[in-house]
Amino acid sequence: MTKSIEFFFDFISPYGWFAAERIGVLAHSHSRTVDWRPLLLGVTVKQAMGLPALLETPLKGAYVIRDAARSARFYGLPWRPPTPMSFSSVSAARAVIWAIAQGDLDVEALVLALYRRAWAEGGDISKPDAVADVAATIGLDRARIRTGLESPEVKDGLRAAVADAIARGIFGSPFVVVDGEPFWGSDRLHMVERWLESAW
Repeated sequence: MTKSIEFFFDFISPYGWFAAERIGVLAHSHSRTVDWRPLLLGVTVKQAMGLPALLETPLKGAYVIRDAARSARFYGLPWRPPTPMSFSSVSAARAVIWAIAQGDLDVEALVLALYRRAWAEGGDISKPDAVADVAATIGLDRARIRTGLESPEVKDGLRAAVADAIARGIFGSPFVVVDGEPFWGSDRLHMVERWLESAW
């Protein structure tokens, strides 16, 4: 049975995007699959940890804005962040929960399409209709996903996913777990790769 790499992320995190663009290739090169696991930083960071949002943190917030733009250039990605940079990612996260539940959809394509709409195109993914529009661009049925976003099963699924992440000590985006070993941050993917080559 093919082993997986768990990839925890929140669409409000540009660092989650930087890693999402690379994790699929990394997993494939080591004969792994990716388990896409959306979470909500508003719950893990603000509620569970009692910390302010990153962009609202004195000194650090201004640095993050500069560093994210620089990181996009470093990874060769277009950078056109949404306005405002803080937005509700609940609908986008629910879309991923819905897609996973279907069992036969390309979840990675949906994740990347949503991330790119927000951070490469400065688009809106905060509203259900906007999320459904993005899903339609990659061939998903707009009406089905729009209905799915409001289903109790999807809403409960996201709540359960966030609760599970917190119970496991996962708090940030991106957060990668491979063979039980946790790695926090897009700048840890080189460590993830080394771990896949030979656990140390």
